[in-house]
Amino acid sequence: MAEPSRSARLREVIAVFLKLGLIGFGGPAAHIAMMRDEVVRRRRWLDDQAFLDLLGATNLIPGPNSTEMTIHLGYLRAGWPGLLAGGLCFILPAMTMVLALAWAYVRFGSSPAAGWLLYGVKPVVIALIACALWDLGRKAIRTVPTALTGLAVLVLSFLGINEIVLLFAGGLFVVLATVGRGFRARLAAWAPLLPLGISAAAAPAFSLSLLFLTCLKIGAVLYGSGYVLLAFLRADFVTRLGWLTDQQLLDAIAVGQVTPGPLFTSVTFIGYLLAGLPGALLATVGMFLPSFVFVALTHPLVPRLRQSVWLGALLDGVIAASLGLMAAVTLQIARASLVDVPTVVLALLAAAALLRLRLNTTWLVIGGALAGLAIHLLGT
Repeated sequence: MAEPSRSARLREVIAVFLKLGLIGFGGPAAHIAMMRDEVVRRRRWLDDQAFLDLLGATNLIPGPNSTEMTIHLGYLRAGWPGLLAGGLCFILPAMTMVLALAWAYVRFGSSPAAGWLLYGVKPVVIALIACALWDLGRKAIRTVPTALTGLAVLVLSFLGINEIVLLFAGGLFVVLATVGRGFRARLAAWAPLLPLGISAAAAPAFSLSLLFLTCLKIGAVLYGSGYVLLAFLRADFVTRLGWLTDQQLLDAIAVGQVTPGPLFTSVTFIGYLLAGLPGALLATVGMFLPSFVFVALTHPLVPRLRQSVWLGALLDGVIAASLGLMAAVTLQIARASLVDVPTVVLALLAAAALLRLRLNTTWLVIGGALAGLAIHLLGT
């Protein structure tokens, strides 16, 4: 059978990833499974081994893994136009839905009913993050160096050390512990740099340019699950800049959870809260732009990436550090969200449903919202 033309392949990329962007609920693991079904089993763009090589490459660069897979696959199928189309078609449906929900939140979020909906959603989001942390930790923490890295980052984050410093220090620690010589001497040379991550400067005033650059920075350095995003967003937008409250941040994560596509579109919500439509667009572009750049740079190198012992160890260390950050933030925001017996019960029920029944996370968040409203109605 004749190979389709480039324009036909591009239309195919648009159709596949627009579809996945509209129905892609369930997080990165579900997204990857859907992609494999579409492009390996049904359409035979590539075989399983090539698909796994691309998946390994996404784990070695920062950014949202499932979005980067769409960019890789679009590039593989239709070249540079496919690279752009694959990523954009996967992101745009979620971004549009999040924008609509952000508008409704700003318009109606202060109403009593909306407050009680969010009262029930927040404990469920805490449970989702805790369960994701548990599942990821069992897979990622497999050696003594990775365990030490995760624990050290958890402790040091409470001391105010910058999350990016911790992320790369964790990666370096595992590299040196795994494949380096003279480990202690090299680690000692890096130790004086850690205090540089502590910042006591006054929070700067809001600006669109700083919003864009902050999201660009996060998109360029964030490794690990989409839930690790919460740690970075809190460190910048709540702690360092003071532009958001913990409650607003949790609301943004909840909205990202109930919409299809990448959880990283939570920044669309944040941008809209801070500066309306211009803020939403700039925050989204800043967050996802690094993924397009990294995929374009690394795609030709995919066959050689995982063969490097150093790169593999670096990845293991960065992921362990990401999980430590994620654990620290989960503890911090849980204190603000689990405020009474009903919220604690909701969190425990959501965790049990996730671990025992493997329910779709979207239905759990919706159930939490309805439970919050029911608690309000029963109490009136």
